[in-house]
Amino acid sequence: MKTYLAKPAEVQRKWYLVDADGKTLGRLAARVAILLRGKHKVTFTPHVDTGDHVVIINAEKVHLTGSKFKTKTYTHHTQYPGGLKSISAEHLHAKNPTELLSRAIKGMLPKNPLGKQMARKLKVYAGTEHPHQAQRPEPITL
Repeated sequence: MKTYLAKPAEVQRKWYLVDADGKTLGRLAARVAILLRGKHKVTFTPHVDTGDHVVIINAEKVHLTGSKFKTKTYTHHTQYPGGLKSISAEHLHAKNPTELLSRAIKGMLPKNPLGKQMARKLKVYAGTEHPHQAQRPEPITL
């Protein structure tokens, strides 16, 4: 019996709607990364983007356990001398509430062009409104 390998033209994509209200950041990010990657499907193929589109609402209501909200830091370097920048999760959430969730999910995807293609199917919104009603996203509880 031969192993089935999906072709990009054969992939059937669905739209899912996830409500992040009261969910823990890491657990939610892990489940959404599985949906974006397509690992929940029988036709999963590692070298093909078989994942679905995910719309996340209420991103500002996601929470972190323990004291991570104050102590967790996100760092990056500007590539200039002394250019190490860091921001706490609390300040990042105040500045852009969708960025916490986006960074957590993108960090769980592959670090290659295929992972960037998967990350483009993620839509994160701070409130309950989103412009994707025409795609009729299916609500899913994680």
